[in-house]
Amino acid sequence: MEKLAILGGPPMRDTVKNPWPKWPVWGKEEEVALLEVLNSGVWSYNGPKETEFNKRFAEFTGTDYNICTVNGTVTLQIALEALEIGLGDEVIIPGLTWQATAATVIDVNATPVIVDVLEDTWCIDPEAIKRAITPKTKAIVPVHLYGAFADMDAILKIAKEHDLYIIEDCAHKHGGEWKGKKAGSIGDIGSFSFQLSKHLTAGEGGAVTTNNPKLAERLDALRNCGRRPEGSLNSGDKGIGDYGDDGNFLQSGNLRITEFQAAILLEGLKRLPDQNRNRDNNGGYLNDLLSKIPGLTPLKRDIRETKKAYFNFAFRYNKKAFKNLPINKFREALQAELNIVVDACYEPLNNCSLYVPHTKPARHKLNDAYWSAIDPKKISLPVCERLFEHESVCLHHKILMGDKSDMDLIANAIEKIYHHVEDLM
Repeated sequence: MEKLAILGGPPMRDTVKNPWPKWPVWGKEEEVALLEVLNSGVWSYNGPKETEFNKRFAEFTGTDYNICTVNGTVTLQIALEALEIGLGDEVIIPGLTWQATAATVIDVNATPVIVDVLEDTWCIDPEAIKRAITPKTKAIVPVHLYGAFADMDAILKIAKEHDLYIIEDCAHKHGGEWKGKKAGSIGDIGSFSFQLSKHLTAGEGGAVTTNNPKLAERLDALRNCGRRPEGSLNSGDKGIGDYGDDGNFLQSGNLRITEFQAAILLEGLKRLPDQNRNRDNNGGYLNDLLSKIPGLTPLKRDIRETKKAYFNFAFRYNKKAFKNLPINKFREALQAELNIVVDACYEPLNNCSLYVPHTKPARHKLNDAYWSAIDPKKISLPVCERLFEHESVCLHHKILMGDKSDMDLIANAIEKIYHHVEDLM
């Protein structure tokens, strides 16, 4: 094999001549849809595009209701608020997730109880959930991470035994299925993000799903200045703000999306099933290739996961098989070969640069006991820490949107590093 790219050799992927599949994906359909919105004069909320998307996404997720929001952070916040979770309550969350999963809990004045994850899926450990339950526990937030599914059978059993709510964080799982049930339909509320990196995107945006009509009404009000919707949740007011004479029935703010975002989401949703199938086929094939390389372990796919939905593609790295090459050197070498960002997993929440509640004492220092309880530095997360510091390798999901030859190239790039690892020492 030729010299490693990081040492001056040619990369395995010349992205000028052979670029990776583009992301985000858009076409003439989005152009037409956006012009329709522009010419309609209905640019705000509850217009025909948003109303249709709510219907289509509810059908897609197998739920009765979908409500759009401005992003996938406030979806978690209003889910907690709709369930009336707040001061004095505890919410169990995994230590390996985007900071919003924890930040939204403290933003409703509840206490996030952060627990460790399973090393084979990187999702919340059901046994750790059991150990964390107290009389103050009100909810569990399982996060379906990097294409893997949290063990929903175990989590449902725990929730039923202890009368707890489940809020599914599905930011990475649009279209995934557990035993034939779509992510976002298994718990009490599903939370989705449509941020640019997600595999259904409008640049920004989010949605909450539920089968409970009372929760749906509260969720809809919470994203819309607290106003009770007129008529059915599916009818809308076409964005003119006609909500009758009763005023607000909940205190809230403006957390709505626009018709332009809804138009993009509608077209993206049409493509998503085929995209998911392609990512699944390529991801399975790539996992098979990587499992044959010493020191690499793909994330576990549970047999109960009946439909895959990849966010980023992730796997574990064991430096012992690579003559103790530090993982940062491995990631740098792979990035040089592929000409695409190769990253670690999320920072564990006990040492996350973006989850720093103590930088806002005016907001979060409700009392000394609460101030102490929300200190993430007090938490030990050995599996999360090991994955982040020594084992995790993550690539953007667009690498899975090509064909098998692209997967072969990725595997060959890693084999190139494996055979030339001494050159990096």
